[in-house]
Amino acid sequence: MRYCRDMHGYGQTPPAAGWPDEARVAVQFVLNYEEGGENCVLHGDAASEAFLSEIVGAAQWPGQRHWNMESIYEYGARAGFWRLHRLLTEKNVPVTVYGVATALRRSPAQVAAMQEAGWEIASHGLKWVEHKDMTVEDERAAIAEAIRLHTLVTGERPRGWYTGRCSVNTVDLVTEAGGFDYVSDTYSDDLPYWHEHGGRQQLIIPYTLDANDMRFATPQGFNSGDQFFSYLKDSFDALYAEGAKGSPKMMSIGLHCRLIGRPGRVMALARFIDYVQSHEKVWIARRVDIAEHWAKTHPPKPVAERPSQMAEEAFVKRFGDIFEHSPW
Repeated sequence: MRYCRDMHGYGQTPPAAGWPDEARVAVQFVLNYEEGGENCVLHGDAASEAFLSEIVGAAQWPGQRHWNMESIYEYGARAGFWRLHRLLTEKNVPVTVYGVATALRRSPAQVAAMQEAGWEIASHGLKWVEHKDMTVEDERAAIAEAIRLHTLVTGERPRGWYTGRCSVNTVDLVTEAGGFDYVSDTYSDDLPYWHEHGGRQQLIIPYTLDANDMRFATPQGFNSGDQFFSYLKDSFDALYAEGAKGSPKMMSIGLHCRLIGRPGRVMALARFIDYVQSHEKVWIARRVDIAEHWAKTHPPKPVAERPSQMAEEAFVKRFGDIFEHSPW
């Protein structure tokens, strides 16, 4: 039985990214908009939310509202979003929003501001809940409903997808749904790559959990804005140096309205944006822009050209006459 995971990737010779204007690194800022889509009995969920808040180590409250948790999420929508919107628009930073469909529906003013700023609004699923225990049929239905609601709320079908709290089936189910320029439910590379499923080639743009403000809300995470800035700076410097040596990569930065949107943290983000913008040959882009570039510059190869993905009969037919010490 073939091992289904790809542990090789691009290996020692990744492709030349060919970013616009010979950029040494492509930098991408993601703003996760989840407030109003989290676990809450008001939303028909069985328990309150317990993930990514100031209450580190929180547990779900079955059948009860968690007032403190709800108000922390409300802060992200009511205050944090607008603080980040001012910062990012004043500094002319292109942004991709991972928007939970039910959260977007409950925030029409924020959606209008995203669109006026020219931000990409990708889908972050129907609800900000765990998908690991969903049946394939239930998750497929949730993906379809997320697309429908997202299109209704924003006026456009999402071109990008990131569930986040995903299942082992998520990437394949989104590939089956079709119509997406990219899926980001992987963390496996510093460059985009193609994923084949069911005869379809789906572009994957990997995301990040390390250069991510979520670590303000986890054990062994960031305690202060200075730590966040230092980590982002070191990440950028390493990738910028690799790009200067002819191997440009991509850097994703993950942000949340209720986390980095706090006054004691947002200045670290402002300093990092200034640092990035002080460098030449840097491409700050939306994820959909990266997807368009990659699809044009590095289109998918036919599946038949990849021996590891061929059916046994086809593999034997094509390579069966190759053996040790053969002229080939």
